Amino acid sequence: MTTTVTPPETPPAKAPKRPRLPKSARAGGTLHGGPIAYVILIVFMLVSLFPLFWTAVAASRDNQRLAETPPPFWFGSNLFKNLEIAWTEANLGEAFLNTTIVAGISAVTIVVLSTIAGFAFAKLRFKGRNMLMLIVIGTMMIPPQLSIIPLYMMVAKLDWTDQLQAVIFPSLVSAFGVFFMRQYLIQALPDEVIEAARVDGASSWRVIWHVVFPAARPAMAVLGMLMFVQAWNDFLWPFLVLTQTGNPTVQVAVAGLGRGYTPDQSLIMAGALLGTLPLLLVFAIFGKQIVGGIMQGAVKG
Repeated sequence: MTTTVTPPETPPAKAPKRPRLPKSARAGGTLHGGPIAYVILIVFMLVSLFPLFWTAVAASRDNQRLAETPPPFWFGSNLFKNLEIAWTEANLGEAFLNTTIVAGISAVTIVVLSTIAGFAFAKLRFKGRNMLMLIVIGTMMIPPQLSIIPLYMMVAKLDWTDQLQAVIFPSLVSAFGVFFMRQYLIQALPDEVIEAARVDGASSWRVIWHVVFPAARPAMAVLGMLMFVQAWNDFLWPFLVLTQTGNPTVQVAVAGLGRGYTPDQSLIMAGALLGTLPLLLVFAIFGKQIVGGIMQGAVKG
């Protein structure tokens, strides 16, 4: 009788251990910069904040101290006094209201129209689409100063001088806004989503309202902020069609401060500081939401 000897089973080979990644390199981990990165960021932050700091310092001094050498680099005791004088002399209360109306209407209209036009150029197929887009981009290359004379003649013929509509209507559309929204929607809005909405029987306006606007919300927030800031800081055109005593915007009202044989620089800086504070407040409140919306849109795209 023969016995069969079975060889012992060899254990399976263990897979080599994978190197453990640092926490910052794992999915969802937080990246941390080194000390050099923090130093660079701090330097850039200080350089960026210096003009605002100098404006506040100059607004807290008097004209005689600002003319001395070296100039002051710290706050004085006249800040609130100069702010009160600038607010009263420039009629900044009415100017703030006018600028909020102009900037708000312009930003909302540009965002809505640019999103609709950007969707058409990005996802719809129609004859002459590329040529029309080239024309839109071409208008961005024309200096705005070239259109001031014919635009002023048109406003004067309509008898809109010294009225807010003279500033609002020329700023209701933006070639940059159309191009910006087109580039965003090309990547962020899949064609399959639009086709699914079409299959469900959605009309073009329903697709825009229920599909395009939700997908473009991050870009709409960024564009709205940019257009609001641009309209708030616009000076040349409002200065030509508005007056300091009629319906001034903030920039036009501040331009009338400190006039005389020797301009009062501290008063001008006080007005400029007051005109900047609303923008800083808007960025402080909505900056985190806008950045978060950009990152969310980038992940979804």
